[in-house]
Amino acid sequence: MKFGILVIVALIGSALGAAVLLQDSGYVIISFRGYIVEMNVWVMLLSIILLYLGIRIVIKLFRAPRQLGEAAGRYRAGRAGQRLTRGVIEVAEGNFAKGERLLARAATVSESPLLNYLQAARAAHLLGQDGRRDTWLKQAYENLPGAANAVLLTQAELQLDQEQFEAALATLRKIEENSPNHGHALMLLGRLYYRLQDWEHLGELLPKLRKHGRLDSGTLANWSVRVYQERLRSAVDGTAVAAVWNQIPKDQKKSPNLLETYAENLIRTDMHALAEKEIAAALKKNWIPALVRLYGVVQGKDSTKQLKTAEAWLGEHSDDPDLLLATAQLCLRDELWGKARSYLETVIAIRPTPDAYQEYGRLLNKLGEGEAAADAYEAGLGLVSQPQLPAIAHLTTDPE
Repeated sequence: MKFGILVIVALIGSALGAAVLLQDSGYVIISFRGYIVEMNVWVMLLSIILLYLGIRIVIKLFRAPRQLGEAAGRYRAGRAGQRLTRGVIEVAEGNFAKGERLLARAATVSESPLLNYLQAARAAHLLGQDGRRDTWLKQAYENLPGAANAVLLTQAELQLDQEQFEAALATLRKIEENSPNHGHALMLLGRLYYRLQDWEHLGELLPKLRKHGRLDSGTLANWSVRVYQERLRSAVDGTAVAAVWNQIPKDQKKSPNLLETYAENLIRTDMHALAEKEIAAALKKNWIPALVRLYGVVQGKDSTKQLKTAEAWLGEHSDDPDLLLATAQLCLRDELWGKARSYLETVIAIRPTPDAYQEYGRLLNKLGEGEAAADAYEAGLGLVSQPQLPAIAHLTTDPE
């Protein structure tokens, strides 16, 4: 639109100028340092126009190589972008080899080569080509030093996926040297320690994970519980068990798993009196089946009082098989054979378990009922051993 208006204005101006100049073509004299140039106005105008066009042509020729280079660069970048997109699509669709080729070819001319290298590395990883995977990651690391952490994190994730734990640990420690409190790296390191069951190092890492990590609170709580469980299990005596328990935050002491592990290891280290006290106190606050079962095993100072406590709980939990079994075990300890038999038979009627049958068999042996005891033991073993599935016959093709 603007160009058309300019053409019309130029035509009108040229017509008016020609009309004026035809009446009088004019005369121009230029004197400069002794030189005199004479021409009419038409010649002067034509000379100016030619000079202007010549200058424009020279400028165009001068700029042409750079403009051609820029155009070629835009073309290559466009092609690289298309290959990046196609490569990502191929990888997403499962065509890993083709996707890797497209991504690798476009990496050197791409405006975002990091994406090409990382995606090519993932494609090679999915093909099981660890050598090529590491080659692409190495090129990304060397050519893009500003993205070192991104490259190393990708490498660590892929190594973890392949269960290359030692290599992943080395990679994550390299990130730790560059960025000591990198949230994602700390999370990956925590997952690595958890998978390696390296509870000591995971425990040392937990404070950093709480402060800088990107883990949800549930996972952090589970990891913390597991670390404290392992510390309780590795405690050499009752004093060490108590010391570990005192280190545990108050809110985590409510964890059923931790309470169970604490009680188990008090019993393991012959701290039965303290274990009985702690179990009873915990069960008053929260009814935890695992602690109920341990109450029948722990040997408190006063077995009669312990039995009365268990029977008092039966008032509210009369159908609880765990409590019935625990009460039966306490009766066996006090040689109350009749009550023990009644409780055990009730347990077996409600929920037969190997432990219940084992205790029942022991009781029957004491009562001189050897054949019935053998039946009880056999029934308990039947619950322990899993029935085997029938073998599937091989399919055969009948000869024609």
